[in-house]
Amino acid sequence: MTNLKGVPAVFLDRDGTINEQMGYINHISRFHLLPGVASAIRRLNEEHIPVIVVTNQSGLARGYFPEELLTAVHEKMHQQLADKGAHVDGVYICPHHPEAKEARFRLDCTCRKPKTGLLEQAAQELNINLESSFMVGDRWSDLRCGVKAGATPVLVLTGYGRGDFQYIGPLQEVQPAHVADDLSAAVTWILDSIPSRR
Repeated sequence: MTNLKGVPAVFLDRDGTINEQMGYINHISRFHLLPGVASAIRRLNEEHIPVIVVTNQSGLARGYFPEELLTAVHEKMHQQLADKGAHVDGVYICPHHPEAKEARFRLDCTCRKPKTGLLEQAAQELNINLESSFMVGDRWSDLRCGVKAGATPVLVLTGYGRGDFQYIGPLQEVQPAHVADDLSAAVTWILDSIPSRR
């Protein structure tokens, strides 16, 4: 259920939005923040807008990497952001996939984007108003997730974004409220769109 109270937040997809899209991040050396991401997140931090990462990680379910690596990758992300004076307020992960090797990950969950479980969990735990929030990602699954949850969908052209925009987007019923070159441009648009800052 949509939280009608609470504060607006910015939900961010991870791969292709925050860090370089490399397929599965199956080694710590493959995690690289995209240019300008830390400063973009810091701008949201300075405005006291919660920043929440929501990410599908089916590679864990498929057995491509262990949970320890996923933990290490997010520790590296937190540290690299902190080094630039930025932080995220939460990281929500869907580890499930129908073809998972381990039974505990092999289920038809409510959290794998474009399903809305991750956003709804964050809204409940962090007092977020989804209808005044934004979902930023490089895939149409991110946009559909945002719309289903009541958030404003923003497409970035990093990662898979440029290709999805050209080849997938024209066929979709769901369309982004805004298309940005990267997270920095997306944050500029988001900050300009928040009524209290106009």
